[in-house]
Formats: sequence, C-alpha cells, structure tokens
Amino acid sequence: MNESDHPQGGLTYRDAGVDIDAGNALVERIKPAVASTLRPEVLTGLGGFGGLFGLDPAKYEAPVLVAGTDGVGTKLMLARQLDRHDTIGIDLVAMCVNDILACGAEPLFFLDYFATGRIEPGQAQTVIEGIAEGCRQAGCALIGGETAEMPGLYGAGCYDLAGFAVGVVERSRVIDGSGIRAGHRLIGLPSSGPHSNGYSLIRKVLDLSAADTNQAFDAGAGSLTTLGEALLAPTRIYVDTVRGLMDRFPLAGLAHITGGGLTENVIRVVPTDLGITVDLAAWRRPAIFDWLQEAGRISGPEMLRTFNCGIGMVLVVDEADCEPMLAHLRAAGEDAVVIGEVHAAAGDGRVTWQGQ
Repeated sequence: MNESDHPQGGLTYRDAGVDIDAGNALVERIKPAVASTLRPEVLTGLGGFGGLFGLDPAKYEAPVLVAGTDGVGTKLMLARQLDRHDTIGIDLVAMCVNDILACGAEPLFFLDYFATGRIEPGQAQTVIEGIAEGCRQAGCALIGGETAEMPGLYGAGCYDLAGFAVGVVERSRVIDGSGIRAGHRLIGLPSSGPHSNGYSLIRKVLDLSAADTNQAFDAGAGSLTTLGEALLAPTRIYVDTVRGLMDRFPLAGLAHITGGGLTENVIRVVPTDLGITVDLAAWRRPAIFDWLQEAGRISGPEMLRTFNCGIGMVLVVDEADCEPMLAHLRAAGEDAVVIGEVHAAAGDGRVTWQGQ
C-alpha cells in the first residue's frame, strides 16, 4: 500500500476490513423481509437506535413480559459446509420463541445479532430473510437487530447468530409448573429432527463415519431426501399449536426439548417432590436419530440426554383433559401422543424410562 492509494494519505475503515457501505446496503436489501413481519404495535421502522413497540394496555389486566435469548450453535458450521443459509434463521427464531412460549407467552417482537468477518450481501440477506420467515411463523415482529463486521475474529464466510425474543402473558395465565400434580399426563409434540441441539456430536459422527451429506436418505413415510437436508431441517415453531390449545385447555406445564434432551428438560418444569416416567415405545423415533445412533455408536442414555429424539415440545396436562386435547391436536394435523405421566418421586430417580 502506498500513499497514492489514499488521496489523504491515511487509512480507512475499509482498509481494516469493515465496509460501512456494504452494511448500509444490506439494511436496504432486508427491509422488505422485515416489513413483512410487522405488527400494528410496531412504532418504528428499521434503522433507528432502538425498536419501539407499543403494548396496548387495554388488552391486558396484569401483563407480564417474558424475554428469551439463544443462538443456533454449531449447526451453523453444517449450514456453511452445505452452503445452505435459507433456514438457519428459522432455527434462531424457533429457539427463542419456543422458550418463552413454554411460560405461556405470546411472542411479540424479535431482534437478531448477525456477526461476521466480512459481509457477503447475498449470504447475509438469505440468513435474515430466514429470520423473517421464522418471525412470520411465530407471529412476532422483527423490529431490529445488529450486523457486526469483525475481520480477524471470524474467518472468510463465517458468521454467528444470536436472537432475542420478548413476549407477554397475563399474570394469571403464566405457566410455571407449580400446578403439576401426580397423575398428570405428558403429551409429546413431534420435532422436525435434531432442531438446533447436539450438533457438535452430530458433526463428530459425520467426521468419524466419513458419511457423504449428499447421500440419499430415507426419512420415512416415503420421504426421500439427503442426509445433509435431514440434518439441516429447521426447528419447529410451536407457537400456533400451543397458543391454540391454551385458549381451550389448561396447561399445567410446558417443556421445550433443547440441550439436555428428554432427560433434563421435562423434569426441570416439574416440582421437586414429583418425577416422570417416559414410555419410549409411545412414539416412532424419526429415522435421522436411528442413523445418528448407529453411525456414531451412541448409547441410549446419551441419545436421550443429547437429542430430542423426535419430541420437540412436551405438554403436562390433567388426565381428564388428555383425550379431548389429543383429539383437538390431531384434528389440527398434529401427530401428538401421550408419552408418559407424572408421579410422586424424590432424589436422583425422578426420571424413569419404559419401553427401552
């Protein structure tokens, strides 16, 4: 570099690897996707210092705000390996809104944080359009975010994602597990695959097995895809399903099955003097989990503690409401199933398994 490269003879931010113009151009490119998510309560457009959301006090008696944040983890590395960036944003939204949904909250708005070494406009736009699609599925507004260009911290083509969701629930309708009693049933809602958990182990299985992610993969029920596509299936967003149930039936507890799998996530919403029994024969585990266990020679307990194993959300319900709730879910197209029940228990043996 010589002085002729800079008329004023000094360095620019672009020389350091940060292109402000590219960042501004990206904001313009994503405005239509962001606008498609907006709700009437949104008071500002994209580009301000903060996103404003006007909560209507007339709609609530005692509103409680519920906030959640999460990322996508090393599933991002698989998306980069396969050069598929269109659904990873759905994963990001799902991981946040499903968490606040587990408290009974309606997701209101979402913000994202996109960090990369160098903005690649097409890639970034695709990712953020996926975030917008996730927000549309969840019924929440994408009211802002941050695009951070950090050369030296992230390599070429690498990026990281984080998300932040805020929702609201009436204080009287907060779901916190305190009403769970012995005899309550566990209803499982199916997952779309591993969702966004366990991908460090998944990538280890891919590495050790030398599997080709482009190989044909039978996902069951006549669905033929590739191994890579099966592993990248976006996380299900359960907002419509669960919110529809809440208007008709009381829910004593909700558990989003994330890191820790079925072993750790259901019991965390159950009072400490109670335990659960889960019947592993109650549902057909999706083929991708069978492949992972066989290819990685993963033990049964490790599978249950790492993956959702086909159940992405668990509802804890009164026995009397169980059959009507199942009928409602199945009429809505959900393949819901009773997977276990709550019973008195204490100590280390609060989670037991049947049908292994």
